Amino acid sequence: MTLPLQQAAHASHADGTAQSVTAGLYHEVQGFYAHQMQLLDSDEVDAWALTFTEDGVFSANAHPDPVRGRRAIATAARAARAALAEKGIRHRHWLGMVDVRPRGDDRLQVRSYALVLAIPRGGQATVHVHTTCDDELVRGDGRWQVATRHVTRDDLEPGTER
Repeated sequence: MTLPLQQAAHASHADGTAQSVTAGLYHEVQGFYAHQMQLLDSDEVDAWALTFTEDGVFSANAHPDPVRGRRAIATAARAARAALAEKGIRHRHWLGMVDVRPRGDDRLQVRSYALVLAIPRGGQATVHVHTTCDDELVRGDGRWQVATRHVTRDDLEPGTER
């Protein structure tokens, strides 16, 4: 079923309040994530890092400390990509189940699931990990940017770091 762009999807919050997300906004957020993951998976790390705010924070239960700031996020992503390339592995990110919750005019809380596929050079793709991604998006410079991202790997126990 397709909703006209002017119709709204309604989400109920745990506190019982309803929040409306227009189909247009939902489509815009989906486009943001598609573009962002295409940049990362195409090794355009500097362009990918620009999808974070200057003071953005990237944290994960697979890492002991959050990475703070766009420049540091880019540096960490380049190092991760280089380590994979050295092993002859390419990652592809597949995001879905995107839940968008407005937090004012220029702020969104977004939760999604991500499959990370590992593709060895000359080999078969396999699921590397499944994660939950909790983002705070803010509109800056006329576009959405990630202010905070927390990635939770489902294979790790809560509260554990790797």
